[in-house]
Amino acid sequence: MGLVDASDLRLSDLTRWVLDELGFADGRIETASADASFRRYFRVTRGEHSYIVMDAPPGKEDLEPFLRVGRILLDIGVNVPVVLAKDLRRGFLLLSDLGSRQYLDELAADGAAERLYADALESLYLMQAAEPAVEGRVPAYGRDLLMREMELMPDWFLRRHLALQVSDREAALLRRSFDMLAGCALEQPAALVHRDYHSRNLLVREQRNPGILDFQDAVWGAITYDLVSLLKDCYIAWPRTRVRAWALAHRARLRAAGRPAGRSDDEFLRWFDLMGLQRHIKV
Repeated sequence: MGLVDASDLRLSDLTRWVLDELGFADGRIETASADASFRRYFRVTRGEHSYIVMDAPPGKEDLEPFLRVGRILLDIGVNVPVVLAKDLRRGFLLLSDLGSRQYLDELAADGAAERLYADALESLYLMQAAEPAVEGRVPAYGRDLLMREMELMPDWFLRRHLALQVSDREAALLRRSFDMLAGCALEQPAALVHRDYHSRNLLVREQRNPGILDFQDAVWGAITYDLVSLLKDCYIAWPRTRVRAWALAHRARLRAAGRPAGRSDDEFLRWFDLMGLQRHIKV
């Protein structure tokens, strides 16, 4: 059985759902991961096969965006978990298991970065080349959301974490800077945006089609956003020349497919760098 914690009523309920209702009586349940929300993930192993169970407490987590965006991404042809069983009332999903080999753990190996980033950029291209009909199926990454994300920095980092008092003059400067960054994001061509497309949400797969996780917050927004998340990752850094080459190769591929990607390399890189600033202010 694996995990046993009588005080964790949701885990007990989830265990009964998996072992009794889904027929995994001979299976083993272990913690797989948790994230910054109320969601938890468990790995169910039976013989040579394994599955992932998501626990998303109703009232705290809404499964609808995960299910909707997951269907969109599967239709596009990228590699996301397949929903095998669900109990929406209790907030449980049984998913296919894409493994546990995070990009972050394998990028540093000799020669790995070029191959892994080529695979990740291929999946990103597929998402960004999605038919415009996808636009109406995800929220817009508009000014209000862009500004709300950046305002986390003065509220939580400056005031609460560093205990700094932000003067009226400094607050006005931040507001003007945030307005400029939001305007830059909104002037870019728009596409499907994962919003957390980085090395801890990408899994290495033998067939070179990376497993993509944590996609439920997808929006329709700036074309450089996911590229920034990937190449200006919070968890790993690369030389500017290498990042620039990857970014411009991606732009060239978009242009070759007839997708808008800026009037010049310089314009695209300006978008890319300022989008990186917006993202890192938020983070």
